[in-house]
Amino acid sequence: MARTSGSTVSESTVSESTRGVALGLVAYSMWGLFPLFFALFDGVPALEILAHRVLWSCLFLALVICVLRRWAPIRDALAHPRRLGRVLCCAILIALNWGLYIYAVETQHVLQASLGYFMTPLVNVALGMLVLKERITPMQGTAIVLALLAIGVQLVQLGSLPWISCTLAVSFGTYGLLRKQVQLDGLSGLLVETLLLLPLALLLIGGLVWTGASHFDGLTGTSGLLIGSGILTAIPLLAFAGAARRLTLGTIGFLMYINPSLQFAVAVWVFDEPLQLEQLITFALIWIGLLFYSISAWRQPRTTG
Repeated sequence: MARTSGSTVSESTVSESTRGVALGLVAYSMWGLFPLFFALFDGVPALEILAHRVLWSCLFLALVICVLRRWAPIRDALAHPRRLGRVLCCAILIALNWGLYIYAVETQHVLQASLGYFMTPLVNVALGMLVLKERITPMQGTAIVLALLAIGVQLVQLGSLPWISCTLAVSFGTYGLLRKQVQLDGLSGLLVETLLLLPLALLLIGGLVWTGASHFDGLTGTSGLLIGSGILTAIPLLAFAGAARRLTLGTIGFLMYINPSLQFAVAVWVFDEPLQLEQLITFALIWIGLLFYSISAWRQPRTTG
């Protein structure tokens, strides 16, 4: 009986891990293929897309919360406005990240967006060191130095700072830092964040309608895309939440590279964005830095455990 019970537990664990990997692949693949979706918005300003993304994300997430009957943490968060300071900062950072990402796609800077998300884990390490006073391993320190060197290469060789990459990485890294300090799960947290952004989104949409500049009329394909932007924001988040419950941080960290890798492939092979030698050197330095970071991350549990 003991063997049968042990075998059942083992099979259940493997099954849960398999589901977790599948959900992780769905989440990161969808995020990685987002440039293909946002490229469909022909002539729609990034700010208008962002406003609709906030609106329809909020409505879709509210529907999901209703189905799951998980309003308790959201009511608790909204009942204590003084505690919403960090959540508001998170909302502003995620709005900045979303809006800049849409702008990057519209202006054919998907390679820069890809670089930004490759840099994000290294920014997380740097923020942990600078803000939380966390100790970093020599490999993590080397990874940060390589990231700074990569930015320096672009600054010297191309004469311009990869500001889209840097802003995406810093905004998302800082968002993650603050998000860890908020006692809300991913689904509830994003709903509260979009609720805080909703008044500004409605104000912008209302202004566009009032001036006749709105691209949303309820009849065209563009309107469907604007609604879809909110739904497609929520779906990978739900998949990621399911994956995070079933997988170790090491596995999640490995799957994380799928997103910027797909963006890189889309930029080069679908959008035909030019990949200059200097940019290739920048990416190579970041990839080497990520290799050091990954090795350190895999070794860390063994040294601490």
